[in-house]
Amino acid sequence: MGDYQIQCAACGQLYPDTGSNECPDRHAALQRTVYTAQRLQCADLPGMMRFYDWLPIHCKPAVTAGPVTYRSVAFAREMGFSNLYITFNGFWPEKGASVKTCSFKELEAVPTMQRASEKKSGILVVASAGNTGRAFAQIAAEMNTPVVVVIPKKSLPLIWTTIQTDQVLLITVDGDYSDAISRSIAIAALPHLTAEGGAKNCARRDGMGTVMLDAATTIGRIPDYYVQAVGSGTGAIAAWEAAQRLVRDGRYGSHLPHMILSQNLPFVPMANAWKAGRREIDPMIDMADATQAISQVYADVLTNRNPPYGITGGLFDCLTETGGEIFTVSNDEARQAQRLFEECEGIDLDPAAGVTVASLITAARDGNIDPCRDVMINITGGGYKRVQEAYDLVPVNAALATDRTTGMDQIAGFVNDWVKEHA
Repeated sequence: MGDYQIQCAACGQLYPDTGSNECPDRHAALQRTVYTAQRLQCADLPGMMRFYDWLPIHCKPAVTAGPVTYRSVAFAREMGFSNLYITFNGFWPEKGASVKTCSFKELEAVPTMQRASEKKSGILVVASAGNTGRAFAQIAAEMNTPVVVVIPKKSLPLIWTTIQTDQVLLITVDGDYSDAISRSIAIAALPHLTAEGGAKNCARRDGMGTVMLDAATTIGRIPDYYVQAVGSGTGAIAAWEAAQRLVRDGRYGSHLPHMILSQNLPFVPMANAWKAGRREIDPMIDMADATQAISQVYADVLTNRNPPYGITGGLFDCLTETGGEIFTVSNDEARQAQRLFEECEGIDLDPAAGVTVASLITAARDGNIDPCRDVMINITGGGYKRVQEAYDLVPVNAALATDRTTGMDQIAGFVNDWVKEHA
């Protein structure tokens, strides 16, 4: 059993996990898991369950999703890297990758839903721009556990599963990701429901942290560089936290990886704030004309207006401690990077992973990465062509479409009726 406590990143207080995502003393800080097992013991289990000891759950759900790390040959040669490791989170059976929704958000969904079930927190309400919603829908189907997913209307084509399910209540909003978040907060306040917590949920972060664990156990050491595109930055925070645990383990090195992160132009609030040396995002400076900027971004999933950037234990602290950097990537650069990666490695990428690859190309060109060191690139999504060959994808239909005129009473009545059937 994975024994652990929760620790506040601000005050350092340790306390039992009650399912809450807040410090008992209400500090504005991320809450981290502190595991009894200081040394990582990999279990003989499929996917991310190999790292069960460092997940905040007590039961092992029967899922196969997990990261797969391999040493690149073709793309590494193209880039001029000696030791380029690709951690692939998607569907690529030939590599043993079985993330059926083609997004590393499945790694978040598994422990988040399991933890909520164990803590009897209530049915989770998840806001998403697409990938997270699809991942939670898939895992809800696999674990036969209900979930409420709230998305922008334009993201509806992105929500599908590989198996039929009646466990997903999908609600659309007429707006962007931030509007979906606002609506989800109101819905989560209804009886028998709970907000999944986003970046504040330690289960989400530790689930994504298995990406770093897989890389380190494959390479034999913590990589020198970690490369990823970020919308909220939660994946990078998760990798940083996992690396800290590996340092305490003692067998994988005493260094933290330099975080090489990126955002998709023209919506780059964290990159703007970081380059200006500011801990806090200034909406007037860093997100001027946010709605227009978001509408022009190639990778929609990278558009979070309220990321955990300045919070204690958040991305600013992560970048500061690791000597990291945030690059900005244009839509054309992301598309070109996608094509180059697929030509070299033989697998298609989602737009966010295209941004990641483009930032690696930029960092290498500008001399921000030593090509002789161990470089790990987190491919957060890919394999869409392969999954469509292997499965008949099942669209998840919107049960309720809302806009700014839809009253909360109407939504509450609809949701309460569904909850009575599934709670």
